[in-house]
Formats: sequence, structure tokens, C-alpha cells
Amino acid sequence: MTFHYTLIILFSFHILDVTDFVLTGLTDLPGMQVPLFLVFLVIYLTTMVGNLGLIFLIWKDPRLHTPMYLLLGSLAFADACSSSSVTPKMLMNFLSNNHMISLVECITQFYIFASSANTECFLLVVMAYDRYVAICNPLLYPVVMSKIVCIQLLGVSYMMGFLHPMMHTGLLFRLTFCKSNVIHYFYCEILQLFKISCTDPRINMLLIFIFSVFIQSFTFMTIIISYSYVLFAILKKKSEKGRSKAFSTYSAHLLSVSLFYGTLFFMYVRPRSGPAENQDKMYSVFYAIIIPLLNPFIYSLRNKEVINALRRIIKYK
Repeated sequence: MTFHYTLIILFSFHILDVTDFVLTGLTDLPGMQVPLFLVFLVIYLTTMVGNLGLIFLIWKDPRLHTPMYLLLGSLAFADACSSSSVTPKMLMNFLSNNHMISLVECITQFYIFASSANTECFLLVVMAYDRYVAICNPLLYPVVMSKIVCIQLLGVSYMMGFLHPMMHTGLLFRLTFCKSNVIHYFYCEILQLFKISCTDPRINMLLIFIFSVFIQSFTFMTIIISYSYVLFAILKKKSEKGRSKAFSTYSAHLLSVSLFYGTLFFMYVRPRSGPAENQDKMYSVFYAIIIPLLNPFIYSLRNKEVINALRRIIKYK
């Protein structure tokens, strides 16, 4: 008899295991679905045109085949992947009544987004180092930042970016999901998965916090130190033209870094005093969708070489 009840209980738990989730999206107001779809469709298309267009421009123009633009093209690729991992599914959900996403799709979406975001952290460090060498040690720049060294640094950035999320993705498989399968978010954000887990996610959350603090603090401080040296070097320049050109590049990079790290710190490193769902959604929209939109324009519109390359392509066509 006891064995019979044990089988029933085990079977019941098996039935309750969740393998599909429901994404509630940005809002559940019916009247906002179509307007939001149109807004984010324009944002996504502009993001793809901006980032892929920048990659094409750098590939097409031989004058842009330098370490700085190779890094810029890699950043554009990471931004395109980051936006593409989140936005298409969100756009589909705006116009569909079926907001289901499977567990495999959910974890895949998280991994692609997390890999892109982590890679961007390390790429921004390499870009800051590149600017430091170019402005503070211009005579050594061809040696220190040769194409081979640049490719090696890119390889390390992508390797670190793709390996780190593997740990958190692997730990997701230790969690079980039952009863509720509703994710009150517009994509499979890992902290939201912890909220509906039937397994205690404290180990997962602790590792997320520790690695987020370490990676974000280390990369951010490295960037700030590099740009501090760059700023002092710019201020020492006697040529007004050289100072203006260097400061233009410096300010563009610093703006991109501030936007990216500001939202990441608020999302994963800040102390949590209670539920702040709408606030978290705002941060996620900013670093997952808005920053990939802004980056190619921040770098391109303030960069004369990119503008001139675009003019040459248009003139040639």
C-alpha cells in the first residue's frame, strides 16, 4: 500500500515538472501590443542595419583594416547577437496569443544573450587598452597592437565570453520547475527563472553575484584606469587638432562604457531590497535592446574615418 502511494506521489511530481514557460512580455495591456511591436520592430531593424552595416563598411574599406576598427567590428557583431537573441521572440509575442517557450529554447536564449554580453565586457577592455597604447605610446602602437596581437586578444575575449555563461547554464539544469510556469518578463532572464524554481536556487544566485561582481568590477576598473591615462595624455597634447580628434574618440568610447556598465551594475550587482519587476525590465530593455542600437551610431557619427569610408562607398556605388 505504501509503495502504491509512493508511486502516485512520484508520478504527480513528474506531471508537475515544467518543460514549457509563458513569457508575459513588457505589458499585458492589449491596446499597447501593436504600438510596442511597431516601436521595437523599428529599433531592431535600425540595430541590425547599424551594426551589420558597420561590419560591412569595415570589411569593405581597406583603410579601416586596423586593430581599432577590427575591435569595433567585433563589438558590432556582439551587439547584433545580443539584440537578436531577445528582440525577435519579443516581437512575435506582441502579435501572438501563444507566448510559450520551451525549456531548451529558454536556456538557449539565455546562453546566447549572456555570451554576447560577457564578450562585450572583455571587448570594451581590449578597446580601452587599444586607445591607451594609441594615444599614450603612439610610437610603440604598431608593435604592441599588431594585427596578430589584436586577433589573439579578440580570441581571448570571445573565449571568456562564451565559457563563463556555460557554468551558469549548466547549473540551470539542477533546478526543477513546477506549479507556475509563468515568467513575468519579455525574455528568459536567469534571475526570473530562479523565482519560479522549485529547487533552492541560492547556489546559482551566489555564483551569479560573485562572478558578476568580479567580472564587471575587474573589467570596469581596467577600462577606467586606461581611459584615465588617455585623458591625461589628451590634455597634455599641444596640437588643438590632435587633442580634438583624440578627445572625440575618447568621449565616444566612454559614453558607450558608461551606458553598458551602468545598467549591468544596477541589474546584477546592486543589493535587492524587494520586488522591482518594472525597474528590472527597464534595465533589461536598455542593455539588451537600446545599447546595441546606440553603439554603432555613438562610434560612427563621431568618427571621421568611418564617415569618410561611408562617403567613399556611396560615391563608388
